[in-house]
Amino acid sequence: MKVTLLLGSKSDKEFAEKIIATLAEFDIPNETIVASAHKVPEKVIEIVKKLNKAAEPQVIITVVGMSNGLAGVVAGSCVHPVVNCPPIASYDEYTVDIHSSLRMPSEVPVMTVLHPQNAALAAVRILAESNEALQKKVRERIASMKANY
Repeated sequence: MKVTLLLGSKSDKEFAEKIIATLAEFDIPNETIVASAHKVPEKVIEIVKKLNKAAEPQVIITVVGMSNGLAGVVAGSCVHPVVNCPPIASYDEYTVDIHSSLRMPSEVPVMTVLHPQNAALAAVRILAESNEALQKKVRERIASMKANY
């Protein structure tokens, strides 16, 4: 079981650390790769081919702002679930850039989650579908959250 984070730029690493921190709470192994769909599309295609060969359950989380080509390119060819978490720095960016993350062509299933912790938790819950020990941790996390209210 694994989560692969694909970042569109090195500048997205700080944002991705928030996702990685939540994955660590569940002991989920992860890998971070930087590859822009616009600048090095051939690298992205090779990464997706490698991911598709992996037999272990995994989720791909893309972290890319501006014109988000990465999530769509990955989801269009990847056999694993793709969660997109755009690193939006300001409301002005959000109102312009979010559409490139939400509007995908048919047959390109990208799930966009705006909060980095929730993106990680979505990946954890997907992986927990086939892992009883991880399901137990998810149940405990939910119970802990509910106990605060």
